[in-house]
Amino acid sequence: MTVMTRHATLKEIHTLYQQIPEFGGLHSLADLQRRIGPSACHLLLAEIDGQPAGFKLGYQTQEKVFYSWLGGVLPAFRRHGVAQALLAEQERWAQAQGYRQVRVKTRNRFQPMLMMLIGNHYRIVQLEKKGEVADYRLLLEKTL
Repeated sequence: MTVMTRHATLKEIHTLYQQIPEFGGLHSLADLQRRIGPSACHLLLAEIDGQPAGFKLGYQTQEKVFYSWLGGVLPAFRRHGVAQALLAEQERWAQAQGYRQVRVKTRNRFQPMLMMLIGNHYRIVQLEKKGEVADYRLLLEKTL
């Protein structure tokens, strides 16, 4: 299986987002649009054999800082390198745009995501205790 990445529309991202069970469809398309606002953003879709498999959505938060906000892989396509391909492409794009740092927030409960980020040289820089331990938020950063 070969993972291909391409630019996506926000509607395509939202369609996939709604299919990721961990997210529970919390955000509407309008919510995504509001969150990004006028910021420079990057919408990325991964496909395997022409089928949408995952996505990454991020936007600029500071002049040289890119925030990787939402990302996910459909359950049927997990463990096929989709998340890694999306992360690598997002970093490549961010660096080409002149960003010097990528930030991402995840939760303790998303251990595969956390392990992938640490394995790609992201560092935990902040812990936000909110709810149960599994819901603690972890802010990670990587210098490009």
